Amino acid sequence: MRAATPTGEKLQKVLARTGLGSRREMERWIEAGRIAVNGRPAQLGDRVGAGDRLTLDGQPLQPSGEEETRCLLYHKPAGEVCTRSDPEGRATVFDQLPRLKRGRWIAIGRLDFTTTGLLLFTTDGELANALMHPSAQLEREYLVRVLGDVDESMLQRLRDGVLLEDGVARFARVEPFRGDLEGEAANRWYRVVLLEGRNREVRRLWESQGTTVSRLKRVRYGDITIPPRVRQGRWLELEPRDVQGLYRMAGLPVRQGSRRTPAERTAMARQLGKRGNRAAARKPRART
Repeated sequence: MRAATPTGEKLQKVLARTGLGSRREMERWIEAGRIAVNGRPAQLGDRVGAGDRLTLDGQPLQPSGEEETRCLLYHKPAGEVCTRSDPEGRATVFDQLPRLKRGRWIAIGRLDFTTTGLLLFTTDGELANALMHPSAQLEREYLVRVLGDVDESMLQRLRDGVLLEDGVARFARVEPFRGDLEGEAANRWYRVVLLEGRNREVRRLWESQGTTVSRLKRVRYGDITIPPRVRQGRWLELEPRDVQGLYRMAGLPVRQGSRRTPAERTAMARQLGKRGNRAAARKPRART
């Protein structure tokens, strides 16, 4: 008698949704014997249901019970790390997020300690993995303040590609930013776009040209930007239609986005500030 439930979901899909990794990675874990279902080693092709007990390396594993997906955006300030806990005791982005009764928030990508701007979170690990995967070719747009001499030949090299320690990297677009941000003397602002999310890639690309990044802010991920009233350290939960848009961007079957309860809407408005009631009703602005 098999341990898995034939009419349930595929095991690797359930595991991916917890945020442990992609479906392919979960398949490798199953083949390696790391996953057990109801006390028996799992096999590829197993299906599991709500009553099945899963373990990873002998430790109980709680699959996500969310039938509906929740997603939110967070305006990260400098001075927070993107891990759930930090051995140095620094603040983490998860400290500010609303608590969930079931499941957990999974970050869609990361920003380093000093970088500010847009972070997305979801309760669906499979969605997070798909949105982060290089094959998705989703644009990440940043505003960057650069210290040093920059000319057109340097910008063209950054567009054509630069060999870094982990391979060739390039900006899909890089151009001077003509905005209202301060920029004096040797400091100049640029708008750059990446199609992948390697560690510190924006900074390393500029450093390869002998310049230094003095400020960095992510302003867009795919079609999502930060609404003006979501200040640093504040979050905004996405409406169901925006959650469905993320599934379409990821190339995954669309799942229903969860609707907030009145209490959750009140809590979101409160942390957004006195004018949060109006901001809470707004959806994240699509790229124009």
